[in-house]
Amino acid sequence: MDQHVTPLFTALKKHAAGNPVQFHIPGHKKGLGTDAEFREFIGDNALSIDLINIAPLDDLHQPTGVILEAQKLAAEAFGADYTYFSVQGTSNAIMTMILSVCSEGDKIIVPRNIHKSVMSAIIFSGAKPVFVSPVQDENLGIDHGITTSALEKALKRHPDAKGVLVINPTYFGVCADLRSIVDLAHSYGVPVLVDEAHGVLIHFHEDLPVSAMQAGADLAATSVHKLGGSMTQSSVLNLNAKTGLVNPQRVQTILSMLTTTSTSYILLASLDTSRRNLALNGHEMAARTIALSNYARDTINSIEGLYSFGKEILGTEATFNIDPTKLNIHVRHLGITGYETENWLRQKYNIEVELSDMYNILCLITPGDTQESVDKLIAALKVLSAIHYSKGEIYELKVQVPEIPQLALIPRDAFYADTQLVPFRESAGYIIAEFIYVYPPGIPILLPGEVITQDNIDYIIDHVEIGLPVKGPEDRSITNVKVIVEADPIS
Repeated sequence: MDQHVTPLFTALKKHAAGNPVQFHIPGHKKGLGTDAEFREFIGDNALSIDLINIAPLDDLHQPTGVILEAQKLAAEAFGADYTYFSVQGTSNAIMTMILSVCSEGDKIIVPRNIHKSVMSAIIFSGAKPVFVSPVQDENLGIDHGITTSALEKALKRHPDAKGVLVINPTYFGVCADLRSIVDLAHSYGVPVLVDEAHGVLIHFHEDLPVSAMQAGADLAATSVHKLGGSMTQSSVLNLNAKTGLVNPQRVQTILSMLTTTSTSYILLASLDTSRRNLALNGHEMAARTIALSNYARDTINSIEGLYSFGKEILGTEATFNIDPTKLNIHVRHLGITGYETENWLRQKYNIEVELSDMYNILCLITPGDTQESVDKLIAALKVLSAIHYSKGEIYELKVQVPEIPQLALIPRDAFYADTQLVPFRESAGYIIAEFIYVYPPGIPILLPGEVITQDNIDYIIDHVEIGLPVKGPEDRSITNVKVIVEADPIS
């Protein structure tokens, strides 16, 4: 296929150039009805292609024209048999993956450090999660992915699982051996669903980890907007039909059920054009980004008190490969937290990072970065080191997550059950009806349907008392927690 063309974006420009008289939504009518300041800032070109699914522009819910053409071009670019556009982010694509393979009561094997959209889909579908613990990095205080051996144990115990979900790469850029994971799951006839939110560039360069489609996975939700240049909230869902384990028509149906009927053509156009840019220039873009990342990593590792991991962590099941464009910076040896580092960089240098936790900050190096932007980060970190190195007490690294609790109810049953509030400190033995996440490391400690243990309570209270973020419960103070009044257990 000719990857130079942009069928959807070209059709939008042509339609706008014709200056049609519009008696359809959106009501701003090419910007004439919008706020004047906003119109001046956004520009008339953008407003002129803020359109809806009229006949010349196809329909994302049942594409037969320019959207279908654009998706076929994207499928070729990403090495997929089918590619579906998402204007509701990778969260929507992840939910589509799970709902396409799971029905009520079906088992799905998932890592414990899942994105919230995974649990949303599990609740919507009525599926039963089988959790596999990710490997914890005791030196960095972060989590990697699940291993092939851990997955094999889960599949032996649950060969009737309807799917396996894998994060590849993790938020921090670490990958397990995805090919062996896929081969193992397929030997049981189980499809592999990949959360590839942070992996759009890995399709386009041989020095990056293998992509989901290259590894033979069945479905992969990929955030083009995170690293590939499209606009925020635009993503793709790639499907490999060769295994026959996933029905492409069902995927389209589920995606349509979850997607707004007022689809954003600006977001769709940004997917179309970003696909062109990646297909034609992706290798060069990735090479430049890798080089810039490696320069940053090497320089940061020469700064006292800072450490950014690279290929030296490879060699275990959980650390089979890394994406070097994820720049994780360990700050514990400066005697400060990642939270403090993030705030200092914001206040002193106008630098914003992707995330921070107790021990780390994460910076994403993308094709949008330059030598100048990276040097500004490095200069700031040198000042940070000069201020703090050898000046204070170094934090003791402790990342000890309690054992995964017993799942007494399918999460959907727990989420929708009759509930009552009880004091959290006295909640041991109750079945929780809401989520509790603790940072670090961001793994859910309690999910709807799990039995609260005293270890859970002690762990969460310890984190609350030292001021670390605890997220999920309706009661942000964690004084009270919602638990099940009465529900039927899983038989």
